[in-house]
Amino acid sequence: MRKAIIAGNWKMNKTPSEGVKLVEELKPLVANADCEVVVCVPATNIYAVGQAIKGSNIKLGAENVHWAESGAFTGEISADMLLELGVEYVIIGHSERRQYFGETDETVNKRTLTALKKGLTPIVCVGETLEEREGNKTEEVLKVQLTEGLKGIEDLTKIVIAYEPVWAIGTGKTATSEQANETIGFIRKTLGELFCEKCAAQVQIQYGGSMKPGNAKELMAMEEIDGGLIGGAALKAEDFAGIVNYNK
Repeated sequence: MRKAIIAGNWKMNKTPSEGVKLVEELKPLVANADCEVVVCVPATNIYAVGQAIKGSNIKLGAENVHWAESGAFTGEISADMLLELGVEYVIIGHSERRQYFGETDETVNKRTLTALKKGLTPIVCVGETLEEREGNKTEEVLKVQLTEGLKGIEDLTKIVIAYEPVWAIGTGKTATSEQANETIGFIRKTLGELFCEKCAAQVQIQYGGSMKPGNAKELMAMEEIDGGLIGGAALKAEDFAGIVNYNK
């Protein structure tokens, strides 16, 4: 059985003090969660939020990591920097990083390999645009992202995949539970072909397209969906807790 994982992606939201306030509200609401609970926060919040969640069941995540140990990479953050602050998870290849900051399958691969080498758990994002979905290119796009982005990985079970249909992020649109399940099923099948079926069967694959308290239970009831990468709803304690506690 794969354990569900619900991760909040705060994006560029919340000052450190606001972040602490949010997790203080969140802690009692998710204390009895049956799933893994992660908050992936802006770099400026990592220390403060990390201190605030100590002793709780909430895990700390970051929103990006560089592949180099150190060097002239202004604005980037290394795995060692994250580890020293208690980070366990890191989002890699989010569609916004691809769209606005030049992230490619090659850089996703380099970041992922470094995260794994250092003992971080990468949440690797894949997904298609509306144009690609309407052009029936979803499977083609995902296959390339998975093949190139995960090249050279030795233990597939050490990563989390987040399927985020780009057309359903921040738009209020949501793939139907059947669409999401079918596409995540294709991702798992592809991972089985690229690596091994047994490994693929163990990988947690999240849905990352406007999951909310109102649709979490239906999405999470799907056989292939193992959790969610939550954007907007992660910024309100009650909403995020409503997703975490989807089965209560």
